[in-house]
Amino acid sequence: MRSLAEARWPSRTHRRIRHSLRARLVLLFLLLALGITGAFVFGMQSALGSGWREAVRPLLADYVDRLAAEVGDPPSVERAQALVQRLPVTVSIAGPRVNWSSRPDLHEAHWGARESLLSRTTADGHRVTFGLSVLPWQDRPRRIGWYTLATVLLFTLLAYHAVSRMLRPLRDISAGARRFGSGEFGQPIPLRRRDELGVLAADVNAMAASIHQMLEAKRALLLAISHELRSPLTRARLNTELLPEGGDPGARRQALMRDLEEMATLVSDLLESERLGQGHAALHRETTDLCALLQSADADVECDPDLPLLLLDPSRIKLLLRNLLDNARRHGGGTPQVRATREGSDVLLTVRDFGPGVPESALEQLAEPFFRPDAARARETGGVGLGLYLCKLVAQAHGGSFTLRNAKPGLEVRVTLPLAG
Repeated sequence: MRSLAEARWPSRTHRRIRHSLRARLVLLFLLLALGITGAFVFGMQSALGSGWREAVRPLLADYVDRLAAEVGDPPSVERAQALVQRLPVTVSIAGPRVNWSSRPDLHEAHWGARESLLSRTTADGHRVTFGLSVLPWQDRPRRIGWYTLATVLLFTLLAYHAVSRMLRPLRDISAGARRFGSGEFGQPIPLRRRDELGVLAADVNAMAASIHQMLEAKRALLLAISHELRSPLTRARLNTELLPEGGDPGARRQALMRDLEEMATLVSDLLESERLGQGHAALHRETTDLCALLQSADADVECDPDLPLLLLDPSRIKLLLRNLLDNARRHGGGTPQVRATREGSDVLLTVRDFGPGVPESALEQLAEPFFRPDAARARETGGVGLGLYLCKLVAQAHGGSFTLRNAKPGLEVRVTLPLAG
Protein backbone atom coordinates (compact mmCIF):
# COMPACT_ATOMS: atom_id res chain seq x y z
CA MET A 1 0.00 0.00 0.00
CA ARG A 2 1.14 3.58 -0.54
CA SER A 3 1.32 6.40 1.93
CA LEU A 4 -0.31 9.71 1.16
CA ALA A 5 3.12 11.33 0.95
CA GLU A 6 3.95 9.06 -1.99
CA ALA A 7 0.64 9.73 -3.73
CA ARG A 8 1.46 13.36 -4.49
CA TRP A 9 0.51 14.46 -7.92
CA PRO A 10 3.31 16.04 -10.00
CA SER A 11 2.38 19.71 -9.78
CA ARG A 12 4.63 20.81 -12.65
CA THR A 13 3.10 18.23 -14.97
CA HIS A 14 -0.43 19.34 -14.04
CA ARG A 15 0.48 23.00 -14.59
CA ARG A 16 1.79 22.15 -18.04
CA ILE A 17 -1.35 20.15 -18.80
CA ARG A 18 -3.57 22.98 -17.54
CA HIS A 19 -1.72 25.60 -19.63
CA SER A 20 -1.82 23.32 -22.66
CA LEU A 21 -5.57 22.81 -22.27
CA ARG A 22 -6.07 26.56 -21.87
CA ALA A 23 -4.07 27.27 -25.02
CA ARG A 24 -6.04 24.64 -26.90
CA LEU A 25 -9.29 26.14 -25.68
CA VAL A 26 -8.26 29.62 -26.88
CA LEU A 27 -7.18 28.22 -30.24
CA LEU A 28 -10.45 26.32 -30.54
CA PHE A 29 -12.46 29.48 -29.88
CA LEU A 30 -10.42 31.45 -32.42
CA LEU A 31 -10.84 28.80 -35.08
CA LEU A 32 -14.54 28.56 -34.30
CA ALA A 33 -15.00 32.32 -34.52
CA LEU A 34 -13.02 32.59 -37.75
CA GLY A 35 -14.91 29.65 -39.21
CA ILE A 36 -18.28 31.16 -38.33
CA THR A 37 -17.21 34.55 -39.72
CA GLY A 38 -15.87 33.02 -42.91
CA ALA A 39 -18.98 30.91 -43.43
CA PHE A 40 -21.21 33.94 -42.86
CA VAL A 41 -19.25 36.16 -45.26
CA PHE A 42 -19.09 33.45 -47.92
CA GLY A 43 -22.78 32.69 -47.57
CA MET A 44 -23.77 36.33 -47.79
CA GLN A 45 -21.57 36.89 -50.81
CA SER A 46 -23.06 33.84 -52.49
CA ALA A 47 -26.59 34.92 -51.63
CA LEU A 48 -26.15 38.52 -52.71
CA GLY A 49 -23.97 37.71 -55.71
CA SER A 50 -26.25 35.14 -57.31
CA GLY A 51 -27.99 36.99 -60.15
CA TRP A 52 -27.26 40.61 -59.25
CA ARG A 53 -25.45 41.13 -62.53
CA GLU A 54 -28.48 40.16 -64.57
CA ALA A 55 -30.71 42.34 -62.43
CA VAL A 56 -28.49 45.42 -62.68
CA ARG A 57 -27.36 45.00 -66.30
CA PRO A 58 -30.28 46.91 -67.95
CA LEU A 59 -29.98 49.81 -65.52
CA LEU A 60 -26.21 49.96 -65.88
CA ALA A 61 -26.42 49.86 -69.70
CA ASP A 62 -28.83 52.79 -69.69
CA TYR A 63 -26.60 54.74 -67.30
CA VAL A 64 -23.48 54.10 -69.41
CA ASP A 65 -25.38 55.29 -72.51
CA ARG A 66 -26.18 58.55 -70.71
CA LEU A 67 -22.53 58.99 -69.64
CA ALA A 68 -21.32 58.35 -73.21
CA ALA A 69 -23.79 60.91 -74.54
CA GLU A 70 -22.54 63.45 -72.02
CA VAL A 71 -18.92 62.91 -73.16
CA GLY A 72 -20.10 63.58 -76.71
CA ASP A 73 -19.55 62.29 -80.23
CA PRO A 74 -16.82 62.94 -81.11
CA PRO A 75 -15.69 62.65 -77.45
CA SER A 76 -14.65 65.82 -75.68
CA VAL A 77 -11.82 65.74 -73.17
CA GLU A 78 -13.22 68.78 -71.37
CA ARG A 79 -16.61 67.11 -70.89
CA ALA A 80 -14.92 63.92 -69.71
CA GLN A 81 -12.86 65.90 -67.15
CA ALA A 82 -16.01 67.61 -65.89
CA LEU A 83 -17.73 64.25 -65.59
CA VAL A 84 -14.82 62.78 -63.58
CA GLN A 85 -14.80 65.76 -61.21
CA ARG A 86 -18.56 65.50 -60.67
CA LEU A 87 -18.97 61.73 -60.36
CA PRO A 88 -16.83 58.93 -58.81
CA VAL A 89 -16.01 57.47 -62.20
CA THR A 90 -12.98 57.01 -64.42
CA VAL A 91 -13.00 57.65 -68.16
CA SER A 92 -10.65 56.42 -70.89
CA ILE A 93 -10.88 57.60 -74.52
CA ALA A 94 -8.96 55.77 -77.21
CA GLY A 95 -9.28 56.53 -80.95
CA PRO A 96 -7.78 58.04 -84.08
CA ARG A 97 -7.76 61.66 -82.85
CA VAL A 98 -8.26 61.60 -79.07
CA ASN A 99 -6.30 59.42 -76.60
CA TRP A 100 -6.91 60.43 -72.98
CA SER A 101 -7.40 58.80 -69.60
CA SER A 102 -8.49 60.20 -66.27
CA ARG A 103 -6.20 57.61 -64.62
CA PRO A 104 -3.00 57.55 -66.67
CA ASP A 105 -1.32 55.54 -63.90
CA LEU A 106 -3.43 52.50 -64.82
CA HIS A 107 -2.00 50.05 -67.31
CA GLU A 108 -3.66 49.69 -70.69
CA ALA A 109 -4.48 46.08 -69.84
CA HIS A 110 -6.64 47.39 -67.01
CA TRP A 111 -8.89 49.27 -69.39
CA GLY A 112 -8.88 46.44 -71.89
CA ALA A 113 -10.15 44.06 -69.23
CA ARG A 114 -13.30 46.07 -68.71
CA GLU A 115 -16.53 44.43 -69.72
CA SER A 116 -18.20 45.59 -72.94
CA LEU A 117 -21.08 46.73 -70.74
CA LEU A 118 -18.93 49.67 -69.56
CA SER A 119 -17.60 50.63 -73.03
CA ARG A 120 -19.16 52.51 -75.89
CA THR A 121 -17.87 53.14 -79.44
CA THR A 122 -18.62 56.48 -81.10
CA ALA A 123 -19.47 56.95 -84.74
CA ASP A 124 -15.98 58.26 -85.57
CA GLY A 125 -14.26 55.15 -84.13
CA HIS A 126 -13.37 56.30 -80.60
CA ARG A 127 -13.84 53.84 -77.73
CA VAL A 128 -14.98 55.38 -74.45
CA THR A 129 -14.57 53.14 -71.37
CA PHE A 130 -16.03 53.97 -67.98
CA GLY A 131 -15.02 52.61 -64.57
CA LEU A 132 -15.78 53.13 -60.87
CA SER A 133 -13.26 55.26 -59.02
CA VAL A 134 -12.68 53.57 -55.65
CA LEU A 135 -9.78 55.77 -54.63
CA PRO A 136 -11.77 57.78 -52.07
CA TRP A 137 -13.19 54.57 -50.59
CA GLN A 138 -10.26 52.16 -50.75
CA ASP A 139 -9.30 52.61 -47.09
CA ARG A 140 -12.84 52.23 -45.81
CA PRO A 141 -13.26 48.48 -46.51
CA ARG A 142 -9.87 47.85 -44.92
CA ARG A 143 -10.94 49.67 -41.76
CA ILE A 144 -14.24 47.81 -41.74
CA GLY A 145 -12.35 44.52 -42.07
CA TRP A 146 -10.09 45.32 -39.11
CA TYR A 147 -13.05 46.48 -37.03
CA THR A 148 -14.87 43.26 -37.86
CA LEU A 149 -11.85 41.15 -36.92
CA ALA A 150 -11.40 43.08 -33.65
CA THR A 151 -15.09 42.57 -32.85
CA VAL A 152 -14.82 38.83 -33.56
CA LEU A 153 -11.74 38.56 -31.32
CA LEU A 154 -13.45 40.54 -28.58
CA PHE A 155 -16.47 38.26 -28.60
CA THR A 156 -14.15 35.25 -28.69
CA LEU A 157 -12.33 36.46 -25.58
CA LEU A 158 -15.62 37.16 -23.85
CA ALA A 159 -16.84 33.68 -24.73
CA TYR A 160 -13.59 32.16 -23.47
CA HIS A 161 -13.86 34.12 -20.23
CA ALA A 162 -17.43 32.91 -19.78
CA VAL A 163 -16.51 29.28 -20.45
CA SER A 164 -13.43 29.56 -18.24
CA ARG A 165 -15.61 30.89 -15.45
CA MET A 166 -18.05 28.04 -15.98
CA LEU A 167 -15.17 25.54 -15.72
CA ARG A 168 -13.67 27.14 -12.62
CA PRO A 169 -15.33 24.57 -10.30
CA LEU A 170 -13.51 21.84 -12.22
CA ARG A 171 -10.19 23.54 -11.49
CA ASP A 172 -11.16 23.79 -7.83
CA ILE A 173 -12.03 20.09 -7.77
CA SER A 174 -8.72 19.22 -9.47
CA ALA A 175 -6.72 21.31 -6.98
CA GLY A 176 -8.66 19.80 -4.09
CA ALA A 177 -8.00 16.28 -5.33
CA ARG A 178 -4.27 17.05 -5.46
CA ARG A 179 -4.37 18.37 -1.88
CA PHE A 180 -6.27 15.33 -0.65
CA GLY A 181 -3.88 13.03 -2.50
CA SER A 182 -0.91 14.62 -0.74
CA GLY A 183 -2.57 14.24 2.68
CA GLU A 184 -3.69 17.87 3.11
CA PHE A 185 -7.29 17.65 4.29
CA GLY A 186 -7.52 20.97 6.11
CA GLN A 187 -8.76 22.99 3.10
CA PRO A 188 -11.91 21.63 1.46
CA ILE A 189 -12.98 22.39 -2.10
CA PRO A 190 -14.87 25.72 -2.20
CA LEU A 191 -18.54 25.40 -3.14
CA ARG A 192 -19.12 28.22 -5.63
CA ARG A 193 -22.23 26.94 -7.39
CA ARG A 194 -25.36 24.94 -6.75
CA ASP A 195 -25.49 23.01 -10.01
CA GLU A 196 -24.09 19.56 -10.84
CA LEU A 197 -20.49 20.75 -10.41
CA GLY A 198 -21.34 22.12 -6.98
CA VAL A 199 -22.87 18.79 -6.00
CA LEU A 200 -19.75 17.01 -7.30
CA ALA A 201 -17.49 19.27 -5.21
CA ALA A 202 -19.60 18.60 -2.12
CA ASP A 203 -19.42 14.84 -2.74
CA VAL A 204 -15.63 14.98 -3.12
CA ASN A 205 -15.38 16.96 0.14
CA ALA A 206 -17.50 14.36 1.91
CA MET A 207 -15.36 11.56 0.49
CA ALA A 208 -12.15 13.34 1.57
CA ALA A 209 -13.53 13.88 5.09
CA SER A 210 -14.40 10.18 5.33
CA ILE A 211 -10.94 9.14 4.10
CA HIS A 212 -9.29 11.55 6.52
CA GLN A 213 -11.32 10.15 9.40
CA MET A 214 -10.40 6.58 8.48
CA LEU A 215 -6.71 7.45 8.16
CA GLU A 216 -6.68 9.20 11.50
CA ALA A 217 -8.48 6.27 13.10
CA LYS A 218 -5.98 3.85 11.57
CA ARG A 219 -3.08 5.97 12.75
CA ALA A 220 -4.46 6.28 16.26
CA LEU A 221 -5.07 2.54 16.44
CA LEU A 222 -1.58 1.73 15.18
CA LEU A 223 0.06 4.14 17.59
CA ALA A 224 -2.01 2.85 20.49
CA ILE A 225 -1.21 -0.80 19.74
CA SER A 226 2.48 -0.04 19.26
CA HIS A 227 2.69 1.84 22.54
CA GLU A 228 0.74 -0.82 24.39
CA LEU A 229 3.03 -3.55 23.05
CA ARG A 230 6.15 -1.90 24.42
CA SER A 231 5.30 -2.55 28.06
CA PRO A 232 4.65 -6.33 27.80
CA LEU A 233 7.69 -6.67 25.51
CA THR A 234 9.86 -4.96 28.11
CA ARG A 235 8.51 -7.22 30.88
CA ALA A 236 8.98 -10.31 28.75
CA ARG A 237 12.57 -9.29 28.02
CA LEU A 238 13.31 -8.78 31.72
CA ASN A 239 11.81 -12.17 32.60
CA THR A 240 13.76 -13.85 29.83
CA GLU A 241 17.03 -12.38 31.08
CA LEU A 242 16.39 -14.11 34.42
CA LEU A 243 16.51 -17.54 32.79
CA PRO A 244 19.70 -19.57 33.21
CA GLU A 245 22.32 -18.96 30.50
CA GLY A 246 23.65 -22.50 30.31
CA GLY A 247 22.23 -25.77 29.00
CA ASP A 248 18.90 -26.17 27.34
CA PRO A 249 17.29 -23.21 29.19
CA GLY A 250 20.14 -21.04 27.87
CA ALA A 251 19.37 -21.97 24.26
CA ARG A 252 15.69 -21.19 24.78
CA ARG A 253 16.70 -17.96 26.48
CA GLN A 254 18.73 -16.86 23.44
CA ALA A 255 15.92 -17.79 21.04
CA LEU A 256 13.42 -15.79 23.12
CA MET A 257 15.78 -12.81 23.27
CA ARG A 258 16.12 -12.81 19.46
CA ASP A 259 12.34 -12.98 19.01
CA LEU A 260 11.76 -10.22 21.54
CA GLU A 261 14.44 -8.06 19.90
CA GLU A 262 12.79 -8.55 16.52
CA MET A 263 9.38 -7.66 17.95
CA ALA A 264 10.79 -4.53 19.61
CA THR A 265 12.43 -3.48 16.32
CA LEU A 266 9.16 -4.08 14.49
CA VAL A 267 7.24 -1.87 16.93
CA SER A 268 9.85 0.90 16.62
CA ASP A 269 9.83 0.67 12.81
CA LEU A 270 6.03 0.80 12.75
CA LEU A 271 5.99 3.93 14.88
CA GLU A 272 8.72 5.58 12.81
CA SER A 273 7.08 4.71 9.49
CA GLU A 274 3.79 6.14 10.73
CA ARG A 275 5.45 9.39 11.78
CA LEU A 276 7.36 9.81 8.53
CA GLY A 277 4.67 8.48 6.21
CA GLN A 278 1.90 10.73 7.51
CA GLY A 279 4.01 13.84 7.99
CA HIS A 280 3.32 14.04 11.73
CA ALA A 281 6.94 14.33 12.78
CA ALA A 282 9.22 17.16 11.73
CA LEU A 283 12.87 16.46 11.00
CA HIS A 284 15.40 17.63 13.58
CA ARG A 285 17.91 19.03 11.12
CA GLU A 286 21.40 20.06 12.03
CA THR A 287 24.67 20.57 10.22
CA THR A 288 25.96 17.05 9.62
CA ASP A 289 29.14 15.57 8.22
CA LEU A 290 27.80 12.73 6.10
CA CYS A 291 31.25 11.25 5.57
CA ALA A 292 31.77 10.96 9.34
CA LEU A 293 28.47 9.11 9.66
CA LEU A 294 29.45 6.72 6.89
CA GLN A 295 32.92 6.04 8.30
CA SER A 296 31.36 4.62 11.45
CA ALA A 297 29.59 1.92 9.43
CA ASP A 298 31.04 -1.55 9.08
CA ALA A 299 31.29 -1.44 5.29
CA ASP A 300 33.56 -0.59 2.38
CA VAL A 301 33.08 3.18 2.43
CA GLU A 302 34.19 5.64 -0.26
CA CYS A 303 33.28 9.27 0.38
CA ASP A 304 34.07 12.38 -1.65
CA PRO A 305 36.52 14.42 0.48
CA ASP A 306 35.10 17.69 -0.87
CA LEU A 307 31.57 16.83 0.19
CA PRO A 308 30.06 19.85 2.01
CA LEU A 309 28.22 19.71 5.30
CA LEU A 310 24.51 19.00 4.98
CA LEU A 311 21.41 19.95 6.95
CA LEU A 312 20.17 16.50 7.94
CA ASP A 313 18.44 14.67 10.73
CA PRO A 314 21.39 12.55 11.97
CA SER A 315 19.28 10.01 13.84
CA ARG A 316 17.13 9.28 10.80
CA ILE A 317 20.11 9.20 8.43
CA LYS A 318 21.66 6.63 10.79
CA LEU A 319 18.38 4.69 10.65
CA LEU A 320 18.52 4.79 6.84
CA LEU A 321 22.15 3.66 6.75
CA ARG A 322 21.56 0.91 9.31
CA ASN A 323 18.61 -0.54 7.42
CA LEU A 324 20.40 -0.40 4.08
CA LEU A 325 23.47 -2.16 5.46
CA ASP A 326 21.38 -4.75 7.31
CA ASN A 327 19.50 -5.51 4.11
CA ALA A 328 22.75 -5.72 2.13
CA ARG A 329 24.36 -8.10 4.65
CA ARG A 330 21.22 -10.20 4.96
CA HIS A 331 20.85 -10.88 1.24
CA GLY A 332 24.09 -9.80 -0.37
CA GLY A 333 26.87 -11.90 1.01
CA GLY A 334 30.20 -10.22 1.64
CA THR A 335 30.97 -6.64 2.64
CA PRO A 336 28.53 -3.99 1.36
CA GLN A 337 29.93 -1.14 -0.72
CA VAL A 338 28.96 2.42 0.28
CA ARG A 339 29.74 5.55 -1.78
CA ALA A 340 28.84 9.22 -1.32
CA THR A 341 29.52 11.63 -4.19
CA ARG A 342 28.27 15.01 -5.35
CA GLU A 343 25.96 15.16 -8.36
CA GLY A 344 25.00 18.72 -9.29
CA SER A 345 22.87 20.15 -6.51
CA ASP A 346 22.49 16.78 -4.75
CA VAL A 347 24.55 14.28 -2.83
CA LEU A 348 24.27 10.75 -4.18
CA LEU A 349 24.53 7.97 -1.59
CA THR A 350 24.75 4.43 -2.99
CA VAL A 351 24.77 1.16 -1.07
CA ARG A 352 25.47 -1.99 -3.07
CA ASP A 353 25.64 -5.65 -2.20
CA PHE A 354 26.97 -8.52 -4.30
CA GLY A 355 24.20 -11.05 -3.88
CA PRO A 356 21.82 -12.51 -6.46
CA GLY A 357 19.67 -9.36 -6.71
CA VAL A 358 15.91 -9.46 -7.13
CA PRO A 359 13.61 -10.07 -10.12
CA GLU A 360 13.09 -6.97 -12.25
CA SER A 361 9.33 -7.27 -11.76
CA ALA A 362 9.78 -6.88 -7.98
CA LEU A 363 12.00 -3.76 -8.03
CA GLU A 364 9.13 -1.26 -7.97
CA GLN A 365 7.48 -3.00 -5.01
CA LEU A 366 10.64 -3.72 -3.04
CA ALA A 367 10.36 -0.48 -1.06
CA GLU A 368 6.67 -0.97 -0.27
CA PRO A 369 5.72 -1.78 3.34
CA PHE A 370 5.68 -5.49 4.24
CA PHE A 371 6.63 -6.55 0.71
CA ARG A 372 9.07 -9.46 0.43
CA PRO A 373 9.93 -10.94 -2.98
CA ASP A 374 10.56 -14.34 -1.39
CA ALA A 375 8.48 -14.82 1.75
CA ALA A 376 10.13 -18.12 2.74
CA ARG A 377 13.65 -16.72 2.36
CA ALA A 378 12.70 -13.57 4.27
CA ARG A 379 11.42 -15.59 7.20
CA GLU A 380 14.70 -17.47 7.39
CA THR A 381 16.89 -14.38 7.18
CA GLY A 382 14.69 -12.13 9.30
CA GLY A 383 12.92 -8.89 8.45
CA VAL A 384 9.28 -8.09 7.89
CA GLY A 385 9.60 -5.80 4.88
CA LEU A 386 9.77 -2.38 6.57
CA GLY A 387 13.48 -1.60 6.26
CA LEU A 388 13.61 -0.30 2.69
CA TYR A 389 10.24 1.37 3.12
CA LEU A 390 11.61 3.34 6.07
CA CYS A 391 14.69 4.27 4.04
CA LYS A 392 12.50 5.65 1.27
CA LEU A 393 10.46 7.67 3.77
CA VAL A 394 13.63 9.14 5.31
CA ALA A 395 14.95 10.15 1.87
CA GLN A 396 11.64 11.72 0.86
CA ALA A 397 11.33 13.56 4.19
CA HIS A 398 14.70 15.21 3.44
CA GLY A 399 13.47 16.26 -0.02
CA GLY A 400 15.45 13.55 -1.81
CA SER A 401 14.68 10.41 -3.77
CA PHE A 402 15.08 6.66 -3.34
CA THR A 403 15.60 4.22 -6.22
CA LEU A 404 16.75 0.62 -6.60
CA ARG A 405 18.35 -1.24 -9.47
CA ASN A 406 20.02 -4.56 -10.12
CA ALA A 407 23.77 -3.95 -10.32
CA LYS A 408 24.50 -7.44 -11.73
CA PRO A 409 25.74 -8.80 -9.44
CA GLY A 410 23.87 -7.54 -6.45
CA LEU A 411 21.33 -4.84 -5.67
CA GLU A 412 22.20 -1.13 -5.63
CA VAL A 413 20.21 1.43 -3.66
CA ARG A 414 20.56 5.08 -4.74
CA VAL A 415 19.57 7.85 -2.33
CA THR A 416 19.78 11.52 -3.31
CA LEU A 417 19.92 14.22 -0.63
CA PRO A 418 19.71 17.91 -1.63
CA LEU A 419 22.64 20.12 -0.69
CA ALA A 420 20.30 22.94 0.35
CA GLY A 421 18.19 21.87 3.28
